[in-house]
Amino acid sequence: MNKSLILHFRPNKIRQKALDFSMTFGLGGMALVLLMMLFTTGILLKFYYLPFPDRAYDSIMHLKTEVLFGSFIRNIHYWSANLLIAASFLHFLRVFFTSAFHRKRRFNWIIGLSLFIITILFNFTGYLLPWDQLSYWAVTICTGMMEYIPVIGKWIQNITAGGAEVNSSTLSIFYAAHTMLFPALIILILPFHFWRIRKAGGIALPDDCSDKADKMDVIPNLILRETVTALVLIAAVLLLSVFFNAPLGDEANPGLSPNPTKAPWYFMGLQEMLLHVHPFFAVCVIPLIILAGLILTAYSRYSDTREGIWFISPKGKATAAASFTGALVLTAFAVILDEYLIDFTALLLSLPQFISNGIIPLAAAFLAFFIFYFLFIKRFSPDKNEKVQAVFVFFLTVFIVFTVTGIWFRGTGMKLVF
Repeated sequence: MNKSLILHFRPNKIRQKALDFSMTFGLGGMALVLLMMLFTTGILLKFYYLPFPDRAYDSIMHLKTEVLFGSFIRNIHYWSANLLIAASFLHFLRVFFTSAFHRKRRFNWIIGLSLFIITILFNFTGYLLPWDQLSYWAVTICTGMMEYIPVIGKWIQNITAGGAEVNSSTLSIFYAAHTMLFPALIILILPFHFWRIRKAGGIALPDDCSDKADKMDVIPNLILRETVTALVLIAAVLLLSVFFNAPLGDEANPGLSPNPTKAPWYFMGLQEMLLHVHPFFAVCVIPLIILAGLILTAYSRYSDTREGIWFISPKGKATAAASFTGALVLTAFAVILDEYLIDFTALLLSLPQFISNGIIPLAAAFLAFFIFYFLFIKRFSPDKNEKVQAVFVFFLTVFIVFTVTGIWFRGTGMKLVF
């Protein structure tokens, strides 16, 4: 049994507390199962897909209408891809909210962030492959954002999209990245991620669960639970694939853009941000600040890490709830204010756009945040762990509100609708 391949990534024994479903909700394992479903269905789809602008759409139609179970396989691939992003994101939140990013888990936190970014890019490159109106114009929006990255923006756009416009080179690049580059990166990095989890002693647990006497055999206790979770997830994906087809619009037409033209749902927060602040800040400055903040979160010094405890403490739960409520109200109010009450562009017409639509809205947003933060500190007196968590919840809520607004509350001309 000690020579089992499974036990290279799983120990012989595991603490009983780690078997509680509420500790992880099986999200990491779900992501792995979805990834395996993606790889399997992707290989099958490659037998029929033709990565050329004049044949890509027809090959998808042929798959849907003439290949036995072709539409079903495509549906599984589509739902697995979207659920993979959701499961990976929830896994990321689980790790953060159980403080599983401290000490010997810090580097694995960075590896996890890298895998999450690769997963998003993996999905994004596959988004264009149907070559329909929805995918063509969504990718056009996203690749157009790259222009606003200073100095290297054009270069990145040429490397990733083959030019300023989506064309045959873009399809070839995206196909190669989706079917070779990103799968290879995931296959290389993912085992290292699992191995680092084992080297850290498994999932993060509270200090009072450190007694060695409560350990149980991994086989069958953990493996059985993981197998049941995987089977339930597979059944759910199959049901979704039976009743809900993967979307496919009309064939891509570069001369006719749909109204509204929206990015993929996982990039809608960025697109919504573009409506309120200068593209340089929305595409470059803010994402870099967020990424740097996530890295520094793990490498900051804490007097007490409190690993394995959801939301750190009762006060941590209260501060997180307050931060969520404050961010929800402030962001919703700011979106409505910008849309209906104040025309910032007209009000500040005499100023350069970089200032009127960039620096001033950002300064107002950060001023509102610091006022809220000051009142928050005065009310709760949180320690460093609780402060970091509250700030994380605040900006996470802002991004979620932007995403929800972009997906469900933007209509023709990207106007706010209810």
